[in-house]
Amino acid sequence: MDLFTMEFFQRALIGGALIAVTAPLMGLFLVLRRLAMIGDTLSHVSIAGVALGFLVGVYPIAVGLLFAVAASFVIEKLRKTYRTYAELSLAIIMSGGVALASILFTLGKGFNLDPNSYWFGSIYTLDDADLLVIAAVTAIVLAVVGLNRKALFLLSFDEDAAAVGGLPVRFFNVMISILTALVISAAIKIVGALLVSALLTVPAACSLALSRSFKQAVAIVVIVGEAAVLAGLWIAGVWNLAPGGTVVLLLILLLIASLTVRTRMARV
Repeated sequence: MDLFTMEFFQRALIGGALIAVTAPLMGLFLVLRRLAMIGDTLSHVSIAGVALGFLVGVYPIAVGLLFAVAASFVIEKLRKTYRTYAELSLAIIMSGGVALASILFTLGKGFNLDPNSYWFGSIYTLDDADLLVIAAVTAIVLAVVGLNRKALFLLSFDEDAAAVGGLPVRFFNVMISILTALVISAAIKIVGALLVSALLTVPAACSLALSRSFKQAVAIVVIVGEAAVLAGLWIAGVWNLAPGGTVVLLLILLLIASLTVRTRMARV
């Protein structure tokens, strides 16, 4: 049977295509603001929420989303407290998230709670509720970024100048953190908590290697994300490979190709 006629694969393609827009886009803003590791932090916190959702019988992705959003507020608060050592906030929250997730998953062993699908992704098990969540997150992210693109551009390149210019920096910092939390929570079932950071950062690295303007960077980051996710899903489906791992390896290959192109362009 043709892989593309299978309903589970069609859902995987739809969900993957949506996340391939928002995750790399938010990742670009994070990389420009030197917060690339926030993806790992929020993904681990979100997994703790997923585990709690299973334990209390509530839609796991929704609880994970709430945990990630709450963690984004705490991260922003700690970043202000430890302004000189901002990365401390990420390390502290990540440690707490991993600890809480391990305890909750241990408690859930008696409930047939399998954490592997959320650590490594299970895109072929996406259902209608998952697709609705992913579509809603995509719509929110694109709408907010589109309406605030100039402010986000200024904030990403010079936060101090943005503050001097009267931009509500704290508001936008929190907004970016919340949008990132939404994207990560939606992406966990696609590539998994352990790999979601790659979907945020590697397309951004490709984009920064090839682009010559911010508009080019935005376009390239989305193209790279879509190419890796859709091609990765197809390859994984045909050869029966792990979808999340296949997508990430393709992203790394695209990064190597981008750096090679950049080197050759510099020699011309």
